[in-house]
Amino acid sequence: MKVYSDAAEALQSVKSNQTIMVGGFGLVGAPLTLIDELTRKEIDGLTVISNNLGEKGKGLGILVNQKKIKKGIGSYFTSNRDVGNAYQKGELELELLPQGTLAESMRAGGAGLGGYYTKTGVGTDLAKGKEEKIIGGVTYLFEPALKADVALIRAWKADTLGNLVYYKTAQNFNPLMATAADVVIAEVDEIVEAGELSPEEIVTPHLFVDGIIRAEKILTKDGVVSNEQK
Repeated sequence: MKVYSDAAEALQSVKSNQTIMVGGFGLVGAPLTLIDELTRKEIDGLTVISNNLGEKGKGLGILVNQKKIKKGIGSYFTSNRDVGNAYQKGELELELLPQGTLAESMRAGGAGLGGYYTKTGVGTDLAKGKEEKIIGGVTYLFEPALKADVALIRAWKADTLGNLVYYKTAQNFNPLMATAADVVIAEVDEIVEAGELSPEEIVTPHLFVDGIIRAEKILTKDGVVSNEQK
């Protein structure tokens, strides 16, 4: 596990045409410093697994406008009109998953499962092209597990070993993503010494984390500010 001094160094493992998971619900719990560096990195063809693709001109929404994202897999794209426009123009592929299915698919990927069966989506357009199976007289859809080359996640605190603590609902998808990617980079508000975090508050153990970086950008009720202004 490495503590990175800057975002450019932390993102060396991110390459064109990779699949990456990005934490967040809207902009809450999103690794805004790492996303900001992605906007400067010369990459394209990304498949991004995230609840949504940022907001208009913010977060992952900037990467959409830069045409760096080839495909988005998530639950809620309509808050960012740029995503819909890019989809309508054929510039962006989208795969829509119910939010619980998205979370369970990542959990399955982290658990080493190939996939699972769920009743969610049966009889809807989301079932098109998916395997169906009757179990106990009930129809289920098969959903494949989701995994990624790299996960970019957001936590509140980390210790120097890489153990992570989250702040309230900013936890959202971040812990699941930490289990389901080959490389996991965590952006955090604060880095403390090993032993300073209570074992009871640690959500993501260090064995899932490959690197950490201190956040330069913080989301507050007044918008995005620098970590020094918080």
